[in-house]
Amino acid sequence: MSLALLCPGQGAQHPAMFDRLRDVPAAHDVLEACRRVLGRDPFEAAAADDRFDNAQAQPLLCAASVGHWLALRERLPTPTLIAGYSIGELAAHCIAGSMGPGTCLALAAQRAQRMDNASPRHAGMQAILGLQRPPLEALCQTHGVYIAIANGQDHFIVGGTLERLLAMADAARALRAEIRPLPVHVPAHTPLLASAADSYARVLAQAPLQVPRVAVLAGIDARPVRDHAALVHTLSAQLAQTIEWAQVMRQLFERGARVFLQLGPGTALARMVAADYPCCEVRAVEEFQHLDGAANWVHNALDRLQ
Repeated sequence: MSLALLCPGQGAQHPAMFDRLRDVPAAHDVLEACRRVLGRDPFEAAAADDRFDNAQAQPLLCAASVGHWLALRERLPTPTLIAGYSIGELAAHCIAGSMGPGTCLALAAQRAQRMDNASPRHAGMQAILGLQRPPLEALCQTHGVYIAIANGQDHFIVGGTLERLLAMADAARALRAEIRPLPVHVPAHTPLLASAADSYARVLAQAPLQVPRVAVLAGIDARPVRDHAALVHTLSAQLAQTIEWAQVMRQLFERGARVFLQLGPGTALARMVAADYPCCEVRAVEEFQHLDGAANWVHNALDRLQ
């Protein structure tokens, strides 16, 4: 049985997201890189009201996922698979050895800037629960919004301008769907950010990137990234294409992952895997008061499944 790591996307930032990394020497470099990119202390940034803004959120999330891995790395077996949700895919590649922490944080800032520059004004994202994909796609076509992330058979994130999202939400509620607005202010993973994807591809092509040493599954198609060209393509294309997260989860399972640990803030990815694959052992770092507890759980979970 193998260990898979999950790196979260935006939405779960909170003031205590770095507390487990305070005074942990292994996390010092990534926290310093975050400080340089943001121009302020990451602990301060995590507690600030603007922590959900793209420019703050994306470096913070990468720093949290990478920092927790660096703090745990010596106490855990090498994972066989890594996957990241939206911006988490960049952190996943850092953990897999595709880039160093400094490059990861700089690329996160560049990603956020290009997304903000390309985004139409008054745009965002919302979750739609309770609709299957075909009727949702019909609603999207009617109202001019897009499926941004497919989390499950009836769990999707859509993006677009706020006016169109509001109109679609009313139509979806009429079909008994549940609507949850998200604290994200750009229509990520939709064609509205096509220019950002093109610009970011050029940035990635010039960055010091390596082929990952651990398999990272791409969000756009759930395939492992095996070469430099695929690394540049998948990390840039996902800005303007649907993230097929349900396919990623299925591929993680089919490739043998049975123990899943979510890094960074929140528990959303862990909860999704646990709901769809109840035979697996799944936890998030944030469920443990101390990192020792997370490390001990991973070893015990792997032992239980042998």
